[in-house]
Amino acid sequence: MPTNSKSGNNQLRDRLQHFRNALLNLHKALAESDRAMYEKTFGKIASPNQFLRLLTSDSWFAWLHPLSMLIVSMDEALDEKEPLTAKKVNALLSESAKLMTPSEAGEEFSRHYFEALQRDPDVVFAHADASKLLNSRKSSR
Repeated sequence: MPTNSKSGNNQLRDRLQHFRNALLNLHKALAESDRAMYEKTFGKIASPNQFLRLLTSDSWFAWLHPLSMLIVSMDEALDEKEPLTAKKVNALLSESAKLMTPSEAGEEFSRHYFEALQRDPDVVFAHADASKLLNSRKSSR
């Protein structure tokens, strides 16, 4: 498949868009799971605006920042005027695969990710959906 052709670029764009949507669902599940833990610790979050402020500026939610930034990078790649390249899409997917590796003894993101997978079935399902797309990428190379 030539990636410089219009159909090749559309396939790359579709693959990245689908995976980006799966990552966005994963981010939402992680944020909601962490919100529940936050509310158990500090009390109910009063409004969606307060939750957004907490997500973007409170240290409790700071561990989600790498996933947020990866989604932003995908959005930027999808919005560029230049056609997507297989190299760019594969780099974003590879970064996603690294990030989506939970570890009980890991650093900030991987440890929090591991904990969320242990406590919340919604996170498990979102992880499975994103992983399935990543694995289909590996088998289609």
